[in-house]
Amino acid sequence: GMTGTFHYGLQVSIINSPAEYIQSFIHETWLKRYGSSPSAETITLMWSLIVSIHSIGGLLGSSCAGYLCVQFGRKKAMLLSNIPALLGAALMGLSQLCGSFEMIIAGRLFSGVCGGLTQNVHIMYAGECAPRKLRGLIAITASTFSALGKFVGFALGLREVLGVEALWPILLAANAVPVLVQFLTLPFFPDSPRYLLIDLKDKEGCI
Repeated sequence: GMTGTFHYGLQVSIINSPAEYIQSFIHETWLKRYGSSPSAETITLMWSLIVSIHSIGGLLGSSCAGYLCVQFGRKKAMLLSNIPALLGAALMGLSQLCGSFEMIIAGRLFSGVCGGLTQNVHIMYAGECAPRKLRGLIAITASTFSALGKFVGFALGLREVLGVEALWPILLAANAVPVLVQFLTLPFFPDSPRYLLIDLKDKEGCI
C-alpha cells in the first residue's frame, strides 16, 4: 500500500520536468501527421489535458474503490490497481516510439485511476491491519509516502538524472518501479481482518 501511495506522489510530480520536451513532441507529431504546425492554443490544450486528466482518473479510481474493497477485499483491490498503473506506464513509455501523444494522455488517465484507488484502499487496509497502538502512525503513511513520491519525482526530473530530452519517456515510465514492488510483495501479506470477518464470515481467518 505504501508503494501504491508512493506511485501516486511520483506520478503527480514526474510530469512537470519534461514539460517542454512533451510539448515539443506534440508539435513534431502534429506536423508529421497533418503536414502543418499546430497553433500555440492547440499545444496548450493538449498539454493541459495531459496534466489534468490524471485528476479525472483519480476521481474514477476513488469512485470504484469502495465497491472493489467489498467485492474483492482490500489486498486484492490494491493488486488490481497495479493493472491500470502498469498499463499507464507502458503507454507513456512507448509514446515517443509509436509517435502518439495520445498515448501519454491515456497513460496519465490510467495512472490516475491507480492513484485514486490506492489513496483510498491503502488507508483502509493499513488501518484495519495495524495493531491498535500503531493505528494512527500507520494511517499517516499514505500522506508520508505520497510526499516521498513527489520528492523522488522531482529528483528524477533533474537534468543530471533523467530530465533530458532523450530520456523523458523513461522518466514517465519510471512509475512502474513502485508498482512492480507492490505487485511482487503484496501477495505475501494477509488480508484485512475486518474484511475476513464481516464480508467473508471467516472468523478463524480473522483471528
